[in-house]
Amino acid sequence: MTPYARRGVHGQTVETLARRVLSGEIPEGSTLDLPALQSELDVSLTALREALKVLAAKGMVDARQKRGTFVRARADWNLLDADVLRWQFAEGTAAGTDTGLLRNLGEVRAIVEPAAVRLAALRRTADDLAALDAALTAMGDAGEGPAHAVEADLAFHRALLAATHNELLERMEMVIESGLAHRDEIVHSSPHGEDPVPSHRAVLDAVRDQDPDAAERAMRALLEQAVRDLDLVHGSGAEQQARKPPRETQGSRGTQGSQGTQGTQNTQGTPADTPSGPQSVSEDTK
Repeated sequence: MTPYARRGVHGQTVETLARRVLSGEIPEGSTLDLPALQSELDVSLTALREALKVLAAKGMVDARQKRGTFVRARADWNLLDADVLRWQFAEGTAAGTDTGLLRNLGEVRAIVEPAAVRLAALRRTADDLAALDAALTAMGDAGEGPAHAVEADLAFHRALLAATHNELLERMEMVIESGLAHRDEIVHSSPHGEDPVPSHRAVLDAVRDQDPDAAERAMRALLEQAVRDLDLVHGSGAEQQARKPPRETQGSRGTQGSQGTQGTQNTQGTPADTPSGPQSVSEDTK
């Protein structure tokens, strides 16, 4: 799904609601008190409902007659959506729990990118190589600062997926980029990371030579370096954090007897999800 526009009242309202849901401030199963939220956020009811439509499209909220708009169970959320990933990283950074999520994304990359680079080696065109060369050159401009390094790395991996000439794999960029951008911001802002150019050049050389086996080996080595960089930045505690079980949220324990927060209603004894699909949250559900 194409990310929504983040600017203006609409974008700010979506961001605020999403982060409250992800943080557990508005727990799973809670019914939203729309008038209270409208007053608190100082937005119109129409603007609030439009923002909730974005969350509904991502599986995070739903609406039912006589119940109203409520937060769905986390199992129903579209966790691979680019916006949901970005919100999770933002919330994880604030809470200091982003390492586990980064490692989850690293495992996804380890499954997708080695296979993708094999296709890129077999299918790349002159235009694909030009895009990869440009990204690698930009990556070598270390004096341009962390933001430049992040964008150059994203451009390289985006070009690799495009070189597969598989439109479904190309769409994986929205998943990979969210985690890659966050990892790069951490690593490139630290003096501990290794120089990324040699490992990326090895991938490009193998793709240029149309050698899928060498391309896969080079990509796996690159991903191993990415893990080492993250360990160097986070220290020895990163591995321990990654092995911790998922944090139990208020919603996973149920909302019975919980104290309602502003903008939510106590849903004592109400299930967090129902078997039927989502309905438009713009309807009058009161």
